[in-house]
Amino acid sequence: MTAIGSTTRVAFETIVKQPGLSDVEPNLVDESALPHFSWSESAALDGLPGHCGLNIAYEAVDRHAFRPPEEVGIDKVAIRWRSKKGERRDITYAELAALTNRFANVLADLGVRPGERVFTLLGRVPDLYVAVLGTLKHRSVICPMFSAFGPDPVFQRMSRGNARVLVTTEAFYRAKVEGLRDALPELEFVLLVGGAADVPETFDLHALLDAASPEYTIGVTDPQDLALLHFTSGTTGMPKRAMHVHEAVVAHAVTGRLALDLHADDVFWCTADPGWVTGTSYGIIAPLVLGVTSVVDEAEFDAERWYGLLQDERVTVWYTAPTAIRMLMKMGDELARRYDLSGLRFVGSVGEPLNPEGVLWGRDVLGLPFHDNWWQTETGGIMIANFASMDIRPGSMGKPLPGIEVEVLRCDDLNEVFVSAGRVEVIVDADVEGMLALRPGWPSMFRGYLHDVERYEGSFVGGWYVSGDLVRRDADGYFWFVGRADDVIKSAGHLIGPFEVESALMEHPAVVEAGVFGTPDPVAGAVVHARVTLRAGYEPTDDLQRELLGVARKRLGHAVAPRFIEFDQNLPKTKSGKIMRRLLRARALGLPEGDTSTLEGAT
Repeated sequence: MTAIGSTTRVAFETIVKQPGLSDVEPNLVDESALPHFSWSESAALDGLPGHCGLNIAYEAVDRHAFRPPEEVGIDKVAIRWRSKKGERRDITYAELAALTNRFANVLADLGVRPGERVFTLLGRVPDLYVAVLGTLKHRSVICPMFSAFGPDPVFQRMSRGNARVLVTTEAFYRAKVEGLRDALPELEFVLLVGGAADVPETFDLHALLDAASPEYTIGVTDPQDLALLHFTSGTTGMPKRAMHVHEAVVAHAVTGRLALDLHADDVFWCTADPGWVTGTSYGIIAPLVLGVTSVVDEAEFDAERWYGLLQDERVTVWYTAPTAIRMLMKMGDELARRYDLSGLRFVGSVGEPLNPEGVLWGRDVLGLPFHDNWWQTETGGIMIANFASMDIRPGSMGKPLPGIEVEVLRCDDLNEVFVSAGRVEVIVDADVEGMLALRPGWPSMFRGYLHDVERYEGSFVGGWYVSGDLVRRDADGYFWFVGRADDVIKSAGHLIGPFEVESALMEHPAVVEAGVFGTPDPVAGAVVHARVTLRAGYEPTDDLQRELLGVARKRLGHAVAPRFIEFDQNLPKTKSGKIMRRLLRARALGLPEGDTSTLEGAT
């Protein structure tokens, strides 16, 4: 993968916005007005009737019922769903309001209380979107899981997230949850989409919905009430449990308008699965809050299908991942030119840094450059972006959004932030690498890691939220991604924590130790690579290698499992016994090993 912010010629070209690409005036970011920026005024949300607070689902669905017909209107299409077979189902804002009311009533009838956790394990089907928004209406906490997860990630998330309700299908339940049910004592209700009369201790969701009332009054919702629980991988320990509140909708509205340039008459397609924070913040909440029609595709990536969908649905704003962009590039320019993509007026990229070549490919083939941006699960929304109204420097993350204060902090060993006398040192010079940090206070900022106060407090140093990403800022204020300061792997837009993969591998009786790291991949950005140490009595055979790969894929799912497994009886460790993943990666790629003074056996 080309290093973002590298000194290649392409990284420093500037794309000037091409005239005549769209008749729609972009949502402008007035830099002169930034000192007077107000989140609430910019968001222009309604709030619950009777001054009863702020609720994400009300802003996304119900408030449109009161809009004049010339604006959004309750009968406008909210979600345009395309099944794997290509069938289309339009769900209007009125239908979505009634369906989500029914789901909220189902939770109430079951005795589920506000604040309790509802998990989903579904593909991109309408029931997923109904469950998410219905849960938020009821003021319970929603946690969507990626349907490709294997049993281990599903169990870890549900057990550590105190799941009381699970919405899933019979197939997913039998394959990934049923055998673990006894180990999930807090899981009381399993609601099956499509139902299954012969599955004990489950409920038929559609039967419950049919019996529920389509009327529901959202209770008083404090903007600081917990709403969303997102799991994100860390270098050590199990996945972190980032908590977000209803006030996050303020940032979703503002960033959807400014960073993605959404207008009420847009047809928007975010290709991210709601099992990841992007698919929730910008695949569900932001487009609905702004009253646009959102395209949802049940199927997985297929180049011709995607081009056909962009053409047939006349998508105007498209938000996708660098992995997908690289896959489309790999398929060749001629394929794209077979389709009428003239409806597009803005294309964005999310999930990992986008190579400069991808930005230029969009300009040359689609007629539009891809607008990259930066944010994290913890930030809850886009923090830095290439706005529609600004020139793009290919490979750059862009500039901070209004209301977001960003700095580059000096680091020790490009890892820990430099702290002196209780203060951190801000880098003011251009093109100096350091740690990306944000001043706390934006509405979608995470409010904690569930059950882990110490880890949350450790994310803040000297009054800054420390992102863990290394960046530099050029003389014109554009930010450039350099790399991660830890070992988290970004593969096809998914954050994968080495510890989780290592733990799964070490459950095999042949494995005594495992070291997991990422290696570059031209399509996925990075792939998971593992080296394992075998117990005495086991031989490093091809059959055992295939067995370990198969076990990992079954336990973790294809999105998380390692692509490659090698045997290594001498994994490099620190003197304290910690496996040095940095060295594993360097050795695999033939890179300099750097400082090895802490290596076990070093003198």
